[in-house]
Parts: sequence; C-alpha cells; structure tokens
Amino acid sequence: MYKQVYKYYNTQKVTNELGRWDSKFEAAYARELELRKKAGDILSWEPHVKLELIVNDFVVCTYEIDFIVHHDGETEYVECKGYPTQVWRLKWKLFEALYDRPGNKLTVVFQGKNKPPKARRKKHIRGIN
Repeated sequence: MYKQVYKYYNTQKVTNELGRWDSKFEAAYARELELRKKAGDILSWEPHVKLELIVNDFVVCTYEIDFIVHHDGETEYVECKGYPTQVWRLKWKLFEALYDRPGNKLTVVFQGKNKPPKARRKKHIRGIN
C-alpha cells in the first residue's frame, strides 16, 4: 500500500455541529449560511448535493456542488474553491452550460478573494549563443 499525495488537495476534513466538510473554508461558509437562515435572509440550504450532468441522454459525469441555497423564487448553486484545478474548470463549464437558466444563480466563492487567481507567466529561458 502507498499513500497518494495530491498537489492541490492538501486540506483536512472538518467536522462541526452542522456536519462534515471538505475544508475549513467550506465549514466557515456553512456557518455563514446557517446564520443567514436564522436571520431570514435565505429560506434554506442543502450541503453536498450530487448532480448528474446529462448531455443528449448520456450521463457525462456527476458533479458534487458544495451548497444549494434557496431564496424566494431563486435557487443559488454555490461552489467554495481554494484552488481551481483543470478538471474542476472543465466540470464547472459543463455545469454552467446545463444549469445557467432563469431562476438559477451560479456562484463560485474563492478562498481569500472572490476572484480566480491570475495565471502565472512562464519565464523565458534564453539559449546559449
């Protein structure tokens, strides 16, 4: 047996009074949603809902959205991300294509900042002349 180490999945699972979460960031967002529910800002919320992404009656893949938040007449799909991987970007584009409809709101909350990290520029290495 061997232990598989992931470059971008260096998070610890967190368990609190609301459930089990994939990261501390996600657990903090769940606490925020619970406070918003008690304040009456949102109707309800659901954690870790698995959705099948179906194209032409064929299940392409399943996508586990972090939170589904129910507002008055609107459903918000919330994804909490620390680092966006290439596989996640591909699945998110497919998810957007299938679920971006009137009455649905798609939100990605990035850790630290609410925007994706800037792409790093590759250094140009000059050859020896």
